[in-house]
Amino acid sequence: MIEQARHRVVVIGAGFGGKYAARALRKAPAHVTVINGTNHHVFEPLIYQVATGVLSPGEVATPVRELFRGQPGTEVLLGWVTDVDTDNRTVTATAPGGLPYQVPYDTLIVAAGTAQSYFGNDRFAEHTISLKSIDDAVELRSRILTAFEMAELATDPAEQARWLTFAIVGAGPTGVELAGQIAEIAHRTLPGEYRRIDPARARIVLIDAADRILPAFSAGSSAAAARRLRELGVEIHVNTLVTDIDPTGVHLTPTPPRSPAGAPAPAATPVVASAPASATSAADQRIDAMTRVWSAGVAAAPLAARIAEATGAPTDRSGRILVEPDLTVPGHPEIFVVGDLMSLDGLPGVAQVSIQGGAHAGRAIRRRLAGKPAGKPFHYFDKGNIATVSRFSAVADLRGVRLSGLAGWLLWLGVHWAYLPRGRNRATSLIRWAVTFLGRSRPERAVTARQAGFPALPPARPSTEAPREPATATR
Repeated sequence: MIEQARHRVVVIGAGFGGKYAARALRKAPAHVTVINGTNHHVFEPLIYQVATGVLSPGEVATPVRELFRGQPGTEVLLGWVTDVDTDNRTVTATAPGGLPYQVPYDTLIVAAGTAQSYFGNDRFAEHTISLKSIDDAVELRSRILTAFEMAELATDPAEQARWLTFAIVGAGPTGVELAGQIAEIAHRTLPGEYRRIDPARARIVLIDAADRILPAFSAGSSAAAARRLRELGVEIHVNTLVTDIDPTGVHLTPTPPRSPAGAPAPAATPVVASAPASATSAADQRIDAMTRVWSAGVAAAPLAARIAEATGAPTDRSGRILVEPDLTVPGHPEIFVVGDLMSLDGLPGVAQVSIQGGAHAGRAIRRRLAGKPAGKPFHYFDKGNIATVSRFSAVADLRGVRLSGLAGWLLWLGVHWAYLPRGRNRATSLIRWAVTFLGRSRPERAVTARQAGFPALPPARPSTEAPREPATATR
């Protein structure tokens, strides 16, 4: 065990916010405890490449203990935080197996991240897969690759078409990147490997309620990404709501038109409540698809509601905690909220907000412990947006500079490589990118029998034959 320090800092979550907060405290006179629900930190911007067979989980997941190996004052505990007692300043977590434990704190940094949001239609979770964790990525990879195998087995053309259709709800960076990669799997990786189907006939459908894909990007970058996706054969349905999802397809309806003045119609989420069959209009349509991916929205993790209840802090529509300019909870300067759980000045839930917010909280605690006056309020430096569309093609908006195509892709490659943990992750990622982007192969295409849906093999039945005598060698 680490020798107890005078000041105890507990960091909930080892995502970008928690990682950079704990790193900023590496030289602070404090005992830092990082509590995370898994034993690894996930580099989320590249998790879609695990789902599409480019990278292995090991390239985007780094053991949390490895991250803080060089910080003797930092310990790591495995568990899901379920409660925060602000009166007694303790955190309650649950270890694997359901074993609860408590950790006291003097200062708390909450960086627990977000959960998937289905906009009040939680039943959609039963019929879709999201992309928030390594488990999700591995599961989605198996579904994508198994879909082609099932199409090869199908004899009915309609059934083949269902298996070869991939519906992606949400056209932000994750949805766009997934659509582009699935199209490349169908058009570059798999042709020539099947005898009954043509993988290039795969139908990839990208759906969003906004009037264009990548709505956080400039109109020019959005248009460039849309052109490239259409060149890859991706169908783009914008101004379109998802009204229902079932085990074999997605129901769509167009959104109301824009007003004559050009202002957008009232804000619409990518999903609305399912309409009765009698209310379905002639413009509604159904897309039969056996693989349905949800990347439409996020909501605050349940822990945010518990902290808001305990502290009386207000929350926004997504359940995120409205924080003070220094990222503390109103009335509780000992609690910092960073990353996707905080709401401040309309900042987006992107990695850079988490990174900069975590580093700010760590520096603020260092100043307190050194007896220095409070630093400046948190200021987010927007470095811009970047998203890859396909191999050798990406779009980037960088503080007034817009790049697309190969130039954008080279920038994307350099930025993501630079942010990957040093050493093994960077070296192996470069090799796998070379194999994928310069050739046609996908390094990670193995699907286990369990992932493919085969039942577990029964145990071998004991033999009823009498044991045989061992053979002996004779001269």
